[in-house]
Amino acid sequence: MINYRRHAGALIGMQTWLLVSFRLFSSVRLRHHAVGIKAAGWMLKVKDTLRATVNLTFDGQVIKTYHGSDALKRFENEVQVLNYLEAQGCPFVPRLLEADREKLRIITTNCGSRVERVDPDRVRELFAELQQYGVRHDDPDVRNITYRQQDGRFCLIDFEFATILSDASKTKPQ
Repeated sequence: MINYRRHAGALIGMQTWLLVSFRLFSSVRLRHHAVGIKAAGWMLKVKDTLRATVNLTFDGQVIKTYHGSDALKRFENEVQVLNYLEAQGCPFVPRLLEADREKLRIITTNCGSRVERVDPDRVRELFAELQQYGVRHDDPDVRNITYRQQDGRFCLIDFEFATILSDASKTKPQ
């Protein structure tokens, strides 16, 4: 028998923002929230919109599946941008671990917990810092900012609409 409370505690440690939803459903077994099984274990659906479904695994990976209009185009763009940012050494974006074109699915590292509020000046600074690595996000919203507790760093996610800039329009990272 699986100890669901122990597994829920592990997830809460990884993603503290999920604490409220688990407390609200404390009498419901975790498996009611699970959406599938991966080799590493259960996954939790954290986003399900017309454009994408995002699942979080207990081992700290993020699985994003694209659907809806232009799904292939958005998938290919996000893969290209994440590969580009890794090559540029950008330390505050997820790393692409796997891309499956047939399933329109990517697997990335987890970049921390989502944030609900960030000072508007800080939001502008974060997205401007990304441009120093040669990418304009094109969806500069708080929902695309996470906080990585391990190093106290704000990170950026969700690059399906991002643009890789020409060399002339970027500045060197400091």
